[in-house]
Amino acid sequence: MSLKKTALIIFAAIAVIAIAAGAFRLFSARNSKERVFQSEAVMRRDIASSVQATGVIRAKIGAEVKVGARISGRVDKLYANIGDVVKKGQLIAQIEQEDLKAKVNEAKMNLRVVDANLDLAQKNFQRMQNLYAKDYVSKDLVDVAERDLKASQAQENQIRESISFNETQMSYASIHAPISGVIASVATQQGETVSASALNVPTFVTIVDLNRLEVYAYVDETDIGKIKPGLEATFTVDSFPDKDFKGKVSAVYPKATIQDNVVYYITIISIENPEGKLKPDMTVNATIFLDKREHVLAVPNKSIRRDAGRKVVIVLENNKPVQKAVKTGWKDSNYTEVVEGLKEGDKVVTGETVKKEEEF
Repeated sequence: MSLKKTALIIFAAIAVIAIAAGAFRLFSARNSKERVFQSEAVMRRDIASSVQATGVIRAKIGAEVKVGARISGRVDKLYANIGDVVKKGQLIAQIEQEDLKAKVNEAKMNLRVVDANLDLAQKNFQRMQNLYAKDYVSKDLVDVAERDLKASQAQENQIRESISFNETQMSYASIHAPISGVIASVATQQGETVSASALNVPTFVTIVDLNRLEVYAYVDETDIGKIKPGLEATFTVDSFPDKDFKGKVSAVYPKATIQDNVVYYITIISIENPEGKLKPDMTVNATIFLDKREHVLAVPNKSIRRDAGRKVVIVLENNKPVQKAVKTGWKDSNYTEVVEGLKEGDKVVTGETVKKEEEF
């Protein structure tokens, strides 16, 4: 084989190797993976030690009222539906009252007759007194006239009491809201006949004042010694898991509650509900803050690691991870105070992912 042919073969082999290497590098580049760091800026926060507890939202005493009928009769009008907002004194239902009006009118008619008899008795008594003064009649006739007068007066008082009673009964036919709130339940319907007695007061509606709610938090006996009125608290409910509601401890029940052989003490947390989102019987996850350090530098708990007995964090400097030792202070469920080693605005690594590059 000539030298020229040998050179061509070698050159061709080199070219094939170069093309293959380039293709491999391109393929590798397209399938390479890049580390992406998740980070969070160091900033000032309030750090507090706390006690965790579960609980339930309850209406305060007097904030949930069952409104019933004090008289029997047919429900003529029902103005309440579940979810309606009512004001104190607002008409909720009307019981048929024609028979009650008839009794009042009858008593008033009887009063006219009694008033006429009373007027006559007064005149007769006065006349008997005048005649007795002139010795024209005996004292017995004066006494009889006085007796008739007193009987007429008593009869008038009785009729007036009857009128007052029947008017009061008639007022019971109009059922008004005793408090402001929301209609939580309706237990009757228009046209239904209800029967009321001293032992049975039929409930028409239940009204709940959503501005007067509180949290019953069940605190473990190991933590109850740390709880006292005035401590601040936050809590979440399943309906709004991303929203933190605020409250304050108002009381601690002295008597324990046992659930699943665990001793708990009910801690009352006063709350506000201006938006009306909270409802009675909602499940609560509460955090009661015991001590608090305000406006301190803090980092997420998951960003702190241990290395050779030291606490360290990974800080991004020019997008490159750099390990730094830190001195920590207080810690809560999410963040830890940093006393030394970082400054406000530093970005600490909280995790990392691997990203596949699609294009180069």
